[in-house]
Amino acid sequence: MVTRVEVYLDNAATTKAAKEVVEMVSKVMLEDYGNPSSKHTKGVEAEKYIKQALETISKTLKCHEKEIIFTSGGTESNNMAVIGAAMANKRGGNQVLVSSVEHSSVKAPFRYLEKQGFQVDYIPVLKDGTIDLESFKNMLTDDTILVSVMMVNNEIGTIEPIEEIGNIIKKFNKNILFHVDAIQAYGKMKIIPKKYNIDLMSVSGHKLHGPKGSGFLYIKEKTKINPIITGGGQQNKMRSGTENVPAIAGLGKAVELIYTSDFNKKAEYLYDLRAYFIEKLKMLDEVYINGVCDSKTDCEKAHVVSHIVSASFKGIKAEVLLHALEEKNIYVSSGSACSSNNPGVSSTLMAIGLDKELLDSTLRFSFCFDTTKEQLDYTIQALKELLPTLRKYKNY
Repeated sequence: MVTRVEVYLDNAATTKAAKEVVEMVSKVMLEDYGNPSSKHTKGVEAEKYIKQALETISKTLKCHEKEIIFTSGGTESNNMAVIGAAMANKRGGNQVLVSSVEHSSVKAPFRYLEKQGFQVDYIPVLKDGTIDLESFKNMLTDDTILVSVMMVNNEIGTIEPIEEIGNIIKKFNKNILFHVDAIQAYGKMKIIPKKYNIDLMSVSGHKLHGPKGSGFLYIKEKTKINPIITGGGQQNKMRSGTENVPAIAGLGKAVELIYTSDFNKKAEYLYDLRAYFIEKLKMLDEVYINGVCDSKTDCEKAHVVSHIVSASFKGIKAEVLLHALEEKNIYVSSGSACSSNNPGVSSTLMAIGLDKELLDSTLRFSFCFDTTKEQLDYTIQALKELLPTLRKYKNY
């Protein structure tokens, strides 16, 4: 009997939880299940997991433990940062700026702010997906109170010049708050928020082999922000509700596994994989790479993250190719998984000026540390077989 190869290349959507993470979550749920607010031994044991996770995460960011607030994931973190910061600082001004290539969990809160009377302006990007810095500088006004720019684009992998953006903001007005969605960056890059002048930073656990339903928001000390969930006053009154100790413990373990064990070696491995895969893709007919770079070195120079490849396949609808690959046990994405219930043309691909005929022909391939060259070779071979056949039947 022939064993079918399974190739999971949708790690930007979610990752498989690490074995050690699953064991940690299970232990907390079955053994150390106390409420961390309880004063008895069970409660104290549960609270220890929260303290350990805070210590682990804060070390990776070189920040204080009290600057970390645990959430249910990236969407909550983004909502808390955007809405909470804008509402807390509305007396200082009415303008908020957001990049035109943000994830829906950032764009939606800004649309909410617009309904509340805020002036929301969208920062344009260049063809490689990076912020147009000159345009951005001209958009800042005395009325600006908040700027939000993602660190890594979830669709094409572009790394934004966060440090430069942060410097521009604080040089113009040190009171403007800078929010960064680091959901596709944390776990793949070393990030020091204070170095980049970041006031608020969102992270999701299931993007880095942690549990779904886990995440955190970094809030720089003394940052003025309102909570959006109120109640019992847990987590310094910033996020009320009994803490999800199993998820928090699992997140802490995932962060520990990534950042304390050969991090640089693993990051280099992903860059090598990306360059290898792009080289193979470019050998195929009418395949175009978005956020172009041809090698590991070029990727780093072009500010492209290590684990995402966006490719357009001329003449084939993305959804058709996605399901054809699925038949061969290869799992990829046609865009942000969080937007799968709202199909439509990608605003990111439109923002970078991708040709109209390629907008609905783009797939995202995303890797993790367990991805192998053999899996990528299998994927390339499948594409070689599928592309001529699918084009022959003119899916457009």
